[in-house]
Amino acid sequence: MITKVSIDDIDRFFNTSFLRYGEVFFIEKMNTKRTVKTTATMKNNIRGVKKMNYSTQMDAAKKGIVTKEMEVVAKKEGIHVEELKKRVAEGTVVIPANKHHHSLDPEGIGLGMRTKINVNLGISKDCYDIEAEMVKVKKALEMKTEAIMDLSSFGKTEAFRQRLVEISPALVGTVPIYDAVGFYDKELQAITADEFLRVVEKHGEDGADFVTVHAGINREAVDVFKRNKRLTNIVSRGGSLLYGWMELTGNENPFYEHYDRLLDICEKHDITLSLGDACRPGSIHDATDASQVKELMVLGELTLRAWERNVQVIIEGPGHMAMNEIEANVLLEKKLCHGAPFYVLGPIVTDIAPGYDHITSAIGGAMAAGSGADFLCYVTPAEHLRLPSLDDMKEGIIAAKIAAHAGDIAKQIPGSSEIDHKMSKARQELDWKKMFELAIEPEKPKEYRETSMPAHEDSCTMCGKMCSMRNMNKIMEGKNINILREDE
Repeated sequence: MITKVSIDDIDRFFNTSFLRYGEVFFIEKMNTKRTVKTTATMKNNIRGVKKMNYSTQMDAAKKGIVTKEMEVVAKKEGIHVEELKKRVAEGTVVIPANKHHHSLDPEGIGLGMRTKINVNLGISKDCYDIEAEMVKVKKALEMKTEAIMDLSSFGKTEAFRQRLVEISPALVGTVPIYDAVGFYDKELQAITADEFLRVVEKHGEDGADFVTVHAGINREAVDVFKRNKRLTNIVSRGGSLLYGWMELTGNENPFYEHYDRLLDICEKHDITLSLGDACRPGSIHDATDASQVKELMVLGELTLRAWERNVQVIIEGPGHMAMNEIEANVLLEKKLCHGAPFYVLGPIVTDIAPGYDHITSAIGGAMAAGSGADFLCYVTPAEHLRLPSLDDMKEGIIAAKIAAHAGDIAKQIPGSSEIDHKMSKARQELDWKKMFELAIEPEKPKEYRETSMPAHEDSCTMCGKMCSMRNMNKIMEGKNINILREDE
């Protein structure tokens, strides 16, 4: 394939990602155009070879290379690609993009980006139905979630993970420690440090764009946990497994002890490292305690070590937390972790709403996003109760999207409120069709409208002819308001 690039564009061309992972492009002068030939077999036959290799998105950014993923993200976000490249180089924005995830439509997460949401899916021992999970995957993609995490925790999980990566334009995340017991068919304490790391390698080979690794719960953090009693102990599934392994074996956290090897794996496949919060609070009682803060301090140190190796980093956060602590926790993460993107579960702002935790988390998520959090993990009505159904998943996605959008308005992401202004205009004009088109989720409002139609099209069955929009429109047009009789 031959693509012609104008002379004005040639300098920009030399700073793009056409040469990712060892590809070579060749430049020839042809009259007032230069021809770019994308073949790797002619490198010894054509003059002017310029080869630009890089290992990760961060490595490329530090070298001044604009990757094709950066181009896509910059266009989506309405940001100049040079500014995006600067933020990726600094670590304040990540573009998770595993080299093996060929169906990926990349997204940026971090400073100045729209708040993204993640959907958790996957098989378990009690609900081992890959096809049912794939139905959820397709619906989540249809609803335009930006990321899907495979939290599969039983059996040979590769089949689901590989199918997910194959079809998903959304980012794909995993938690390798969930997979270790089934992968090796061994009890937890029998798994070696080497084997834990080999599972991470396998997930990288399968195309995971980001992996959650609880590297911050080291022996020192465990000592802090033991000295500071909690109401709900360690509620992170991965964190509790690692804590159990450390206690049963007497060894250091393998991901902390062999962190350099973990970075080797991430650099090799361009995996974004999502540093998990093993000590996140599982109740509002435990929020912002010594265990949580101690681990966050360790994660800040691990962030700098990752950046030295050009590995992108996301920091994971709480958890259950009262509303008045959320803003301070976002500030704490940004300070201690040097501006790395913050990924929060909720936060869930009260502990007494099982069956409605998509609401408690949306409240906390909106506050966190408005305070600077960058990535929201959805929570469904089934949280703490069961594996989510398809309907649970849909409710969770909608709640998280509302929270993310509300947060974007609060932190004044450029253009974030434009759709709200369009919706307000449609409401003023009583344009029901337009309202449904603009809605985050149009099915429910359509159903509500269709199942309770008013006598007058320019109203609804709550207000009828007392509708404020209807009557203000008439008055503004110089017309009379007839509430008790038909219009003349």
